[in-house]
Amino acid sequence: MNILFIGDVVGDGGCAFIEKNLRAVKQHYAIDFTIINAENSAQGNGVIPRSADRLLDSGADVLTLGNHGLRRREIYEYLDNENNPIIRPANWNRNAPGRGSIILHKGALKIGVINLIGVFGMENVDNPFYAADAAVEALQSEGCRVIVADFHAEATAEKRAMGFYLAGKISALVGTHTHVPTADEQILPGGTAYITDVGMTGAMDSCLGIKKELAIEKMKTMLPVRFESPDSPCSLQAVVVEIDETSGKARKIERIEVK
Repeated sequence: MNILFIGDVVGDGGCAFIEKNLRAVKQHYAIDFTIINAENSAQGNGVIPRSADRLLDSGADVLTLGNHGLRRREIYEYLDNENNPIIRPANWNRNAPGRGSIILHKGALKIGVINLIGVFGMENVDNPFYAADAAVEALQSEGCRVIVADFHAEATAEKRAMGFYLAGKISALVGTHTHVPTADEQILPGGTAYITDVGMTGAMDSCLGIKKELAIEKMKTMLPVRFESPDSPCSLQAVVVEIDETSGKARKIERIEVK
């Protein structure tokens, strides 16, 4: 089977680009299952029900989040509704709304998706390695052979370490958060596909999907700035992971970009 994982969608422009292009991308790469990181899909940042619905209606099977995922309180009830295929980092505070993993069915196949967040440069969260152990064990006990994890983290070393830690235990570990795709896609020992960061879906003429003037102002003045996304051409950055359904092992991982 082919799984498409799309990097952090930024703002209205990123959502509109997904709406326009996702179905064609899925058809071109013969995609069976699609995961999108939606933590910045609302205009400004965060995720709201409308931005989540736009991505799901466009063809996403599951949405994952990150450090901005709970910034907009209007998403809380949406996260608590188990009919909505959206998850937040499993190692957030236990009082956080929502869940950290999910199981979806594709025919007789159970696909498990896990969301984790890193420690370095992030919020005060629980240890992601212990959270990963618990989530993987729970999904395997439910009969999931195919398991994909989104590790939303700042430090490349933390992502690499998690990749090797879960190698052979899950089908793929995909890094998100930095919005810049890395060139280290590979199949780790044990058949786990890995990439440090898949990139983003949003405005190309920007600083990580935000108007570059605003990003510069914040860094130069060190004062709060309300982020806005520029109205400029977008790109979609993603990976396609080919997985053996019987063993759950990855055969191939390929970076893609659509402009």
